[in-house]
Amino acid sequence: MPKKQPSMAPDVFAAECPSRAVLDHVTSRWGVLVLVALSEEMHRFSALRRRVGGVSEKMLAQTLVTLERDGFVQRTAYAEVPPRVEYRLTPLGREAAQRVVEENLGRVEAARRREGSTAR
Repeated sequence: MPKKQPSMAPDVFAAECPSRAVLDHVTSRWGVLVLVALSEEMHRFSALRRRVGGVSEKMLAQTLVTLERDGFVQRTAYAEVPPRVEYRLTPLGREAAQRVVEENLGRVEAARRREGSTAR
């Protein structure tokens, strides 16, 4: 029986670390907004595009494909005429949305208020 290689923990400081790409996907402007919008509820593409104001159809499609590939978004296509596709967060996506925005938003706003009161 071959000896199992120990798994290497990701090193986000290494330029070639694959976790950097995932970090870019989750923390991009559109990635964050899609995660937050889907944390509110499931959306169809057109509703999600309206919710995330300013995103082009192309960018939204690319963002959804990337977040789905990374395991954050679940895409469900229904065999109907006309076709219906829904997007929702996976458990991993819910956790990411909560950690990226929801848990820290209050702390960020408090820091901005403190910085604003001491700005010169």
